[in-house]
Amino acid sequence: MSFRDNLQALRAERNMTQEQLAMLLGVSRQSVTKWEAERSYPEMDKLLKLCDIFECSLDDLVKGDLTGRAPADGARTVPSGPPTDVCGYDEHQRMMAWKVPTGIAAILIGVAIAMLFEGAAGVGSHNGSDALFVVIVLAGVLAGLALIIPAGMAHSSFVKAHPYVEDFYTEDDRARARKSFSGGLIAGFAFIFAGIGCLLILEATAEGWALFLFLFFIALGTWNIVHYGMLLGRTNVAEYNRSAADELEIEDIVSAQIDAEVKDALLNRKRHGKKLGAVCGSIMIVATIVGIVLLFAPVLAAPNPDAFEPEGTTAMWFWVAWPIGGLICGIVALLWDAFGKGE
Repeated sequence: MSFRDNLQALRAERNMTQEQLAMLLGVSRQSVTKWEAERSYPEMDKLLKLCDIFECSLDDLVKGDLTGRAPADGARTVPSGPPTDVCGYDEHQRMMAWKVPTGIAAILIGVAIAMLFEGAAGVGSHNGSDALFVVIVLAGVLAGLALIIPAGMAHSSFVKAHPYVEDFYTEDDRARARKSFSGGLIAGFAFIFAGIGCLLILEATAEGWALFLFLFFIALGTWNIVHYGMLLGRTNVAEYNRSAADELEIEDIVSAQIDAEVKDALLNRKRHGKKLGAVCGSIMIVATIVGIVLLFAPVLAAPNPDAFEPEGTTAMWFWVAWPIGGLICGIVALLWDAFGKGE
């Protein structure tokens, strides 16, 4: 019995379309079509994933006869009908929508708690409370990074395993996501305004509590905006497929078993991003050089550098070089996207 016959029989056993199997394997539907037409053969890692999906041995899959095999008890089948999420895309994106905003909020709340202690001890005092302030801030940063970094690594792994996902969301799904985002956006701004109100009301009488409540409500508002924004963004599967080039290396794209047109589009996007990154990197290097010159040139030119006061000279404006460099990078990126489509 041939591999093609086994693969077709196993798909039929699970009620699985070529598109659904392709999503599970991280390849294009055309790749599965070619396998079943015996015009190409899957690589070893794809064969092993097929064995995991269909719960069979490699030897049986390649050289055995699985066409008459009875479905295993509890075998996962794919319901017939419209496209479904067979690779865990929605679950993955929901996980990201919880961990990333929670990590950001943890960092802000850590700073808020630290400001509460600093305010209680007097701002600028050099005692044990300053050390406690630093410890609390670092604890908040570590807590945030403990959520954000693993989430980012999990996302990179997911994109490598699934560089293309078939859009399975319905218009009702998108409408619910838009409605949730509208509510989350309003709630987020309400929290931010509440924080500003606490700062204005309590700043004169309890500065420490004012800063704590301000940052605490900012953290809540940020969490709402980022969380519901990511939940809305997850429904744009087409953008996920386009942005796969930003996550994958050129070697990963070249070796991916996806349609030639999709592969060319991903490669063009990746090369476009590398060129733009090189240009912006050069701009920021020039900005750094300009900033250093603005800082040290007046000092070196002063008759008495020890008594030099930067007020009224270019030394006090050296930091402007980086914001201007960032603005130039933004302008270049916009113009590149608008007029560099042929790159």
